[in-house]
Amino acid sequence: MNTFLQLVVNGLGKGAVFALLALGFVIIFKATEVINFAHGSLVLFGGYLVVVTKESLGWAGAAICGVLAAGLLGLAVERLLLSRARLADANSLALLTIGIDVIITEEIVRRLGVSLPFIGEAWDARPLQLGGITLFRTHLVALAVAAILITGFYLAFRFSNWGIAMRAQAENREAAALMGIRSSRVTATAWLVAGMLAGVAVLFIATQDFSGAGLSRGTHSIALAAFPAAILGGLDSTAGAVVGGLVVGLVEALSAQYVSFDFAKSAVFLVMLVVLVIRPSGLFGTRESTRV
Repeated sequence: MNTFLQLVVNGLGKGAVFALLALGFVIIFKATEVINFAHGSLVLFGGYLVVVTKESLGWAGAAICGVLAAGLLGLAVERLLLSRARLADANSLALLTIGIDVIITEEIVRRLGVSLPFIGEAWDARPLQLGGITLFRTHLVALAVAAILITGFYLAFRFSNWGIAMRAQAENREAAALMGIRSSRVTATAWLVAGMLAGVAVLFIATQDFSGAGLSRGTHSIALAAFPAAILGGLDSTAGAVVGGLVVGLVEALSAQYVSFDFAKSAVFLVMLVVLVIRPSGLFGTRESTRV
């Protein structure tokens, strides 16, 4: 029983990180109807800035720098590239993000070389014993941080002018424009917020507790594991992104313990396929209705 509780708590901690990443996918999709396959490179970029500024700014300053840099890179991608291809359809823009992802990722991996630095030193590799259960501080801090950020996002999404504008644009872009909502501002802000969430996530991903490896190409792969979480919850549902992330974290933790470590990654996609067969729009996604 202790083992199961330990897996659940640590799985929820991992799932919280996946939820932050999945939320980034969903925010961009709601604002633009584009799937951002460059999300993994935003994660890597934020982590790389932490590595190169940590010595001069200290860990806290470097972490802030990395989060802001990831957000600004997301904003730059949207302003300099995607906004200039507005006439392209969503599929073409998704392919464009794949090209962006390859370029950014390969450059960062080249700069890192053989070094695989851990960047979560403020809490990394310091297990906590609680009632016979071994918990990882990284997962506990991730759970707390994600809860704060997701709560803040929901409050902004429900009550701020930006949130109202995004919901209106997601519902009907043409009607929102007629009401005076500036689509470009909503879209740019969505990329900025998604990038910053990616920057927060990498602080936990590139740790011994989370992945067992430092900042590397593997970090990019882990970040993209949040994509099934977004699909599972529903690409147009922010609540679904959170639930999907937690489900992915739990499935990965439990299957690694009770089946095999190698099967854990496959189990996530297997659950996603089962959900999509039963409910193609995801657990909380909007079902498309067609009039015959």
